[in-house]
Amino acid sequence: MNFALTEEQAAFRDTVRRWVDAELPKDLCRALEADEQTYPYPIWDKLKAAGFFGIGISEAWGGLGGDVLTQMIFAREMARPAGGLLWVWGLTSFGGARTVSECGSDAQKARFLPAMAAGDLRVSLSMTEPGGGTDVLGAMRTFADRVDGGWRLNGEKMWTTAARAADRLVVLARCDREAARKQDGLILLFVDAKSAGITATLLPKLGMRAMGSCAVHYDNVFVPDADVLGEPGQAWRAILPSLNNERIMVGAQCLGAIDGVLEDALDYARQRRAFGRPIGQFQAIQHYIADIAAARQVTELLLYNVAWLQAHGKPCGVQANMLKMVATENAVRAADLGIQILGGMGYSAETDMQRYWRDHRILRMTPISNEMVRNSIAEDLGLPRSF
Repeated sequence: MNFALTEEQAAFRDTVRRWVDAELPKDLCRALEADEQTYPYPIWDKLKAAGFFGIGISEAWGGLGGDVLTQMIFAREMARPAGGLLWVWGLTSFGGARTVSECGSDAQKARFLPAMAAGDLRVSLSMTEPGGGTDVLGAMRTFADRVDGGWRLNGEKMWTTAARAADRLVVLARCDREAARKQDGLILLFVDAKSAGITATLLPKLGMRAMGSCAVHYDNVFVPDADVLGEPGQAWRAILPSLNNERIMVGAQCLGAIDGVLEDALDYARQRRAFGRPIGQFQAIQHYIADIAAARQVTELLLYNVAWLQAHGKPCGVQANMLKMVATENAVRAADLGIQILGGMGYSAETDMQRYWRDHRILRMTPISNEMVRNSIAEDLGLPRSF
């Protein structure tokens, strides 16, 4: 198979790369990421002005169109300087817009997608349960109960990224307490984030700090029927197709991060001198850089293979899991090698290597842990289910 970009895709990549270099320099991203208390509105505003929130949203709903490959090209280029700040774009354009596009009615699409495409509506995903982690279904203690005209939502979610800045929250809850199977009886709600009864509390964390992950409490929150995405009770089946997309998005972020790591490592190796010569002349440094470059190549091949399969409607669940596992581990190892190459400066907050490491270490655990990914791959190879 030939995964080379088409002329149109290559032109789009070059346009995005020029914009990223001009508008999202690494020193800006580094400064914004350091402020855990403040959402990175300057990046949102730049993306909005450029129209990039419309990528992947159908032209019929005010977007720019483009398939998952187009979205991955953009994600890779943005992640090169932005790292985890990629999710300023990704949560709405990739998470919220894709969920509404795949699960929403035509009326909901007309209501929400044009606003998302224009950058006028911010979305956060509120899925993970306290104590649940990867076991979203088994740990589900957030309930939506039927009331006149809608639903009453009660429960708590963890790691709802950018909840304090969001206009809408995509919430997965249980609507049938008697469902025989844990994947049944679930509902997907597109909740107004300013509704009475919602409290978002910031969770301090190691990386992706400015994105502001939160614990969100839902206390008797009323959600009208018009804000239910899809059929009540069938939410899990509705969102399953989007899981591959999420893993592809993570792969693109990691690939972009490896691009940034290699860029900085090469620049430092050429400029830094020790023992009378550039450190890039030392064999050990050359080996580290070669390892980063090889990790990038492997990640790139996996990413474009899976994105191509998804774009052409072919099964790719196992491949998407493999991509997520390999990409996250490659990104973290590449950043760790980058820190080693830069030495003390790699550990300094004045450079970006430490930020690449911090932003991507969490992706070995989310949206599904790499241990669970390995279990899934082994099960697909015919071994018994381990969980």
